[in-house]
Amino acid sequence: MTAEIADPKSTRSERQVWAILGLLFAGWLIYRAVIIGAGSAYVAEVNGQYQSATYNDFLVGTAVYSPARTVGIWIAAFLTLCIFSFLYRDNPFYKFAEAVFVGVSAAYWMVIAFWTVVIPNLVGKIWPAWIQSWAMPGLSPIRDDSWWMFLIPLVLGGMLLWRLSPRGAWIARWPLAFIIGSTAGIRLVGFLQADFISQIHNTIVPVVVVTDSEFQFWESVQNILLVISVLSAIVYFFFSVEHTGVVGQVSRIGVWVLMVTFGAAFGYTVMGRIALLAIRFEFLFDDWLWLIDPAHKRLGL
Repeated sequence: MTAEIADPKSTRSERQVWAILGLLFAGWLIYRAVIIGAGSAYVAEVNGQYQSATYNDFLVGTAVYSPARTVGIWIAAFLTLCIFSFLYRDNPFYKFAEAVFVGVSAAYWMVIAFWTVVIPNLVGKIWPAWIQSWAMPGLSPIRDDSWWMFLIPLVLGGMLLWRLSPRGAWIARWPLAFIIGSTAGIRLVGFLQADFISQIHNTIVPVVVVTDSEFQFWESVQNILLVISVLSAIVYFFFSVEHTGVVGQVSRIGVWVLMVTFGAAFGYTVMGRIALLAIRFEFLFDDWLWLIDPAHKRLGL
């Protein structure tokens, strides 16, 4: 089976078309930025700090053009378009934006973990006076009575860094095993409490609801559906009895319950992703291109 060879003329024509479209789009962006002022950001000084200016700030003349925030808007728009370019095909722009996103995210969470976990909860417990002198002025310089126990995570953390060494990588297996085991145990207790015990507790409801000697029809129907749904889903996973007859009918109801649950969860996830996509489009059309202004916050016109 021979592979199809792309026609060099068609490839060259495609590149020329995309180059022309890119130049037209770039010219349109220059027009929007220079003539109309699209992508510009304004700030106002409030209590010695600069915040995003409002329309009232612009009217009274306290709004000031911010070159730094303007550059930030254009960089954010460029990276957003680079990510969207993957819809066409894999390209260097998408790879660049992906690498920037992963690198910045990793660096950000590393700094957050260092200043919120390592410094106050580890080093600050062992040498509180030293940390209080340069990093956390509000920290008490007095050691706790059990401060020596924090030497254990310090040693485990040092052993974990041996993973970077080609010869001492096996040393990192011990703290890694401790992390995985302790995390699994803690999460197991949490899942039992949140999913298992809580599910049993919330299923124990009266199927006939009576309030002040008055029968509550819809609340009773809701409780009956809840009990039937939970029991039928449990029957579906009960494999000690063959799923025939009454058991088979109940297990089929359990399948419907599971499909509705999975569908609702998937739909909720999709709605969240669609909301993120809508926010990106709103940023491109509102903050960057100035094509729309749904909140009537446009400044600089």
